[in-house]
Amino acid sequence: MNISEIEQQLGITFKNHRLLKQAFTHSSYVNEHPTKKFVDNERLEFLGDAVLELGVSQYLYQNFKQMSEGEMTKFRASIVCEESLVNFAQDLNFGQYILLGKGEEQTGGRNRPALLADVFESFLGALYLDQGFYTVLSFLEKYIFPKISTGAFSHVMDYKSQLQELVQQYKDLTIEYKIIEEKGPSHNKEFLAQVQINNEFFQLGSGRTKKEAEQRAAKHALDAFHQ
Repeated sequence: MNISEIEQQLGITFKNHRLLKQAFTHSSYVNEHPTKKFVDNERLEFLGDAVLELGVSQYLYQNFKQMSEGEMTKFRASIVCEESLVNFAQDLNFGQYILLGKGEEQTGGRNRPALLADVFESFLGALYLDQGFYTVLSFLEKYIFPKISTGAFSHVMDYKSQLQELVQQYKDLTIEYKIIEEKGPSHNKEFLAQVQINNEFFQLGSGRTKKEAEQRAAKHALDAFHQ
């Protein structure tokens, strides 16, 4: 495990390198080295889970002021679920740094979704202990929050319904959606949608499906309205 490589990649220097190593140490590795004082990442994972929930909750509270408590809860759940954590870990190449036992390695543990999700959370736990919550927030602001703001989780929220409710407050306004561009091969399409309000104001949104593109266009329109 190359600690300096991880630090260089993330732009973070740990005060306590043992914490960083522990974050990437799986229990199978500890079990295969009983005479050495290795500690697995399970307790750090527990802490990192709570830190991540708090960080995401604060972000949603501050940036989605029109959301109800129920909507924020649903949105947060989609961001901190295993599938999302696996994607975060893969984007950061965390899998290559995990210390695994030989048996776990041979059965594909390095790419196991649950294991990758755990490592992402344990890393956050280690970062929190080493440098505090505001450093964790800085990390999330750099690597995670931009995914939220660009609509990576827009499929969870029905922005079209929210926009409809907003526009209904102004009786003379109408909404229309159009797919104005379609590109890419059939197995990997990308659509560009346009939402028009009263045939004048419009916003664009892109996505892998027409529905996703329209949702993102609606989100951008909502953001513009709130500004």
